[in-house]
Amino acid sequence: MPGPVRTVERLAWRAGRFTSGERVIAEETAVAFTYNGTTYAVMMATPQDLEDFAVGFTLTEGIVASPDEIESLEVLELDAGIELQMRLNETRAGALAARRRHLAGPTGCGLCGIESLTEAMRPLTPLAGDVSATPRDIMRAIGALSDLQVINQQTRAVHGAAFYRPGDDSLIMREDVGRHNALDKLCGALLRDNVSRQSGFAVVTSRLSIEMIQKAAMIGIPILVAVSAPTALAVRAAESAGMTLVAVARSDGFEVFTHPERIKEERSLHVVAG
Repeated sequence: MPGPVRTVERLAWRAGRFTSGERVIAEETAVAFTYNGTTYAVMMATPQDLEDFAVGFTLTEGIVASPDEIESLEVLELDAGIELQMRLNETRAGALAARRRHLAGPTGCGLCGIESLTEAMRPLTPLAGDVSATPRDIMRAIGALSDLQVINQQTRAVHGAAFYRPGDDSLIMREDVGRHNALDKLCGALLRDNVSRQSGFAVVTSRLSIEMIQKAAMIGIPILVAVSAPTALAVRAAESAGMTLVAVARSDGFEVFTHPERIKEERSLHVVAG
């Protein structure tokens, strides 16, 4: 299996002269998702945390509603790339066969191949749970991001998606050349490890577009934080889904765009039982 980075020779022009040397760059591999023997999607991705990618993508795309509906998963390295072979239970396999969607997208392509406007703008189930976070929680999560982005430290070319839990200041991090892929990998990690989405919040290093909101909402993440800005459509989607959207989160602060009631000035993140 190829590693997530590769060292290559390069010729640099700086300070008025050429110098030879090396640079660590991010690896990119074609990753095919196959269900019950049929290829559904081909994405360009970082060849790491592929089991998380398989489960996260399958859930956030609505192919299954629970990881239990994936009966088997195998990662195969082929000459042309990597194949994630999954077998779905009979009910989900039948539903997928009736759903015509095939995509071959560039890096982290989020909505390539969607065949209808209705499918692209699918309504989101309102998010449940009474979870909140403080500004201190958000700033600590943003501050910890760069230290844990190991691949990005080497390449300066990949996105990160993380889940921050204030109770123990832990950060679950996944990286990928595609921002959607990084979020899918994080979603897969949370699902595979049975991490409660009410125990923290997600943080992404990219801008927030509609598909990022859709993916986070599909697995029940109620608070999503981004270092960049959201699109107007993403804000509308988050508002309708009951998601708290925090963006432009930098070392000097952040902006809350939807459902600000979850951001509490003097309380650590908590869950109210109901």
